[in-house]
Amino acid sequence: MGSCDHVLWSACIYGDPGVYRVAAVEISAPKELKVVNGTEVELHCTFRSSQPHSKRLSVTWNFRPYGQTTEETIFYYQEMPYLPTDGRFKDHVVWTGDVQKNDASITLHGVQFAFNGTFSCKVQNPPDIQGYSGETVLQVIQSVKLSEIEILAAAVGGAIILVIFILIIFITVRYCRQDRNSTEVVLRDTEWKQPSVW
Repeated sequence: MGSCDHVLWSACIYGDPGVYRVAAVEISAPKELKVVNGTEVELHCTFRSSQPHSKRLSVTWNFRPYGQTTEETIFYYQEMPYLPTDGRFKDHVVWTGDVQKNDASITLHGVQFAFNGTFSCKVQNPPDIQGYSGETVLQVIQSVKLSEIEILAAAVGGAIILVIFILIIFITVRYCRQDRNSTEVVLRDTEWKQPSVW
């Protein structure tokens, strides 16, 4: 008997001793994503099938809220997309995939804190079946936290701008003073050179 070593291949069908063929779909998806509340995020999911695409090819997206064990189906595709008509994801899910390009991605608009959890992408292309889903943990955050490097860069940039501003003021004031002094010297020289009238 042979064995399947790759965790993403879900089924092995054995024939002659030492020979096997695989009937499965391979799924690829990011493990984790972070998104700011109120924005949008694309949940990437790509697949590879050993069989030509058929009309029975289907894509299913499920959602498991953070800290829970039960899942809910939020999207289904077979020849055409079927969007959620109720629940927390109504008017939030958009089909952005293309099965002809092995893309089963969806996009979430107006992300909410209720979307914190695990999204799983499952693709079936009979006779290829797929027992493992591509899972992505989505973390919805209030705002983007600046890293220490970004904070330091902002501080240095602000300091440089302040120094340049002070230099501009200093040079402007000095120029005005020199110009005023030059005018006073010219006036004094003019007064000294004019002949006195008795």
